[in-house]
Amino acid sequence: MAHPREIPQLTTELIDMSREYLRQETLEPAKRLGRHAGMGLGGAVVLGLGAFLLVLALYNALKMWLPSGAWWVVLAKFLTALVAAGGAGLVAWRLQRDDY
Repeated sequence: MAHPREIPQLTTELIDMSREYLRQETLEPAKRLGRHAGMGLGGAVVLGLGAFLLVLALYNALKMWLPSGAWWVVLAKFLTALVAAGGAGLVAWRLQRDDY
């Protein structure tokens, strides 16, 4: 049993040990998790921008290859939307797999 004179020292050690444990077990893993989440978010933004630019390039290419006229522009928009929806559907289908 500790003497009454040792109680303040033991309390200080307990508080210091608790602070160190909390820093070690909560703050450092949270920092690592934040770094990974930031990289994932950045990658998602870059891939989304790339997909958008590919769809935009497809639309402009279809407008260039198809004959002139209002209905041909509508067809280019429809084909572009169809390809974009197909790509989004393919991504959604691949994300629903259970083996991850």
